[in-house]
Amino acid sequence: MDRATQSVADSLVEFQKLAAELHANCDAAKFGVSCEDLARILSEIAQKYLGPAHPSKVREFCLSLKLEELVLARACAAGNEPAWQTFMLRYREKLYDIGLHITREDSAARDLSDSLYADLYGTVLRDGVRTSKLSSYTGRGSLEGWLRTVMAQEHINRYRRQKRNVSLDEETEEGAQFAAPDPEPAPVVDARLQAATDEALAALSPEDRLILAAYYLDGRTLAEIARMLSVHESTISRKVDKLARALRKQILAGLARKGMSRRQAEEAMAVDVRDLTLNLGHKRAQDSGPKAFPEKKVSAPAGEGSP
Repeated sequence: MDRATQSVADSLVEFQKLAAELHANCDAAKFGVSCEDLARILSEIAQKYLGPAHPSKVREFCLSLKLEELVLARACAAGNEPAWQTFMLRYREKLYDIGLHITREDSAARDLSDSLYADLYGTVLRDGVRTSKLSSYTGRGSLEGWLRTVMAQEHINRYRRQKRNVSLDEETEEGAQFAAPDPEPAPVVDARLQAATDEALAALSPEDRLILAAYYLDGRTLAEIARMLSVHESTISRKVDKLARALRKQILAGLARKGMSRRQAEEAMAVDVRDLTLNLGHKRAQDSGPKAFPEKKVSAPAGEGSP
């Protein structure tokens, strides 16, 4: 057995030991999650966020997870009925409350919350495999907070669809004629900039990508985003500014890794970010599109370029 194979085997053994220790304390057996299942889940999440790491660090990370909520979510994703019943008992009204906070209207709140149940339960099969949004919950934050982010994202997706459909319908009803646009040459964007930007966005948390998409792509105000996420407007203002600065720093570092000098990287980043094909969603198909960064010009932090 070579060193790499031995390392993988040792890692699996460690996760199995940890899972055996934690299994009885997180309702796993109650919802049909075996020790082997729990070990696999913990290994998957740890590998995603830690990569190769010392066993003590892995243990500390796993113990920091919301294990009961993680087990409940993954059991629901696997189709365990007792788990789903428990989920509905705990979160049905909370989902409605979140929806009401976002939409400020009773029927719209219930429609928004009800629309999520099929995606959360996992009624869709892809290649014969059950697909549930709950399978992407990692336990790093509360399940309620994760649900709030998912619902806010769904609300934004609806807003996008409605904005496109309504604006087109209204203009058609008013007799607007839509002539074929003159072809324009596609902007030339350095592929390294595209790749570095995608890498920087992929490293963000789902909530951070949601905030950027809402602010830059959809033109939402800081107040609207704050209301969707149940935080103060000033919190979102600071967050947007911090994310813009951090993204620029990460993109510059990515360009340097790809062989660009500092000057070349600065020049590459002078391109209008709207000419980039970026993915600002949760890396989900419904969030992708021909333009995934701002629909409007954005003021960069003083002395800095975009984003």
